[in-house]
Amino acid sequence: MPSIRSLARFGLALVLGLAAAAPVLATPPSDADINRLLAASRAQSLLDGMLPQLESMQRQQFEQIARQRQLDAQQTEQLQRMEQRTTATIRKALSWQELRPMYVDLYKKSFSKEDVLAMAEFYESSAGQSLLDKTPLLMQNVMVAIRAKMEPLLADLEKDMQAIANETQPPIVDVPAPRTPPAK
Repeated sequence: MPSIRSLARFGLALVLGLAAAAPVLATPPSDADINRLLAASRAQSLLDGMLPQLESMQRQQFEQIARQRQLDAQQTEQLQRMEQRTTATIRKALSWQELRPMYVDLYKKSFSKEDVLAMAEFYESSAGQSLLDKTPLLMQNVMVAIRAKMEPLLADLEKDMQAIANETQPPIVDVPAPRTPPAK
């Protein structure tokens, strides 16, 4: 007959084993659960809002390339066609139609059904909607604050780089090769 102590140990081991297995036993969210969350969190709108910013960055890169090189009319036209193809490729690759299945898969791998439903309920609430409404302003304010914080650091760095560039380099002196002792 097992002792009370061995039953207690078995019970504790069983509870710890179940607790460790709980994440594995968690119910995965359905596609419908994830679609509800994606709709509530405005995932598609956020993605659609990022595309113009990415295109602007890309346009600036192409403009920089054009400024750095002396391009003739044909090269300029080729560069513009390349920019148009790149824009089309990015738009297709980052379209909601292309990315939604990836989002669904990643949410399934990352969250339980309970997590997804709780997040959906939050984003459907007035507090969640307020967060979504105010996040762009928050991010804009964060970027302004970071820029303000970085300006003095970048100014110091520029001064340091200027000081290094202005230092006079010591003249290069030819060092004679070591002499070998005469052979005997």
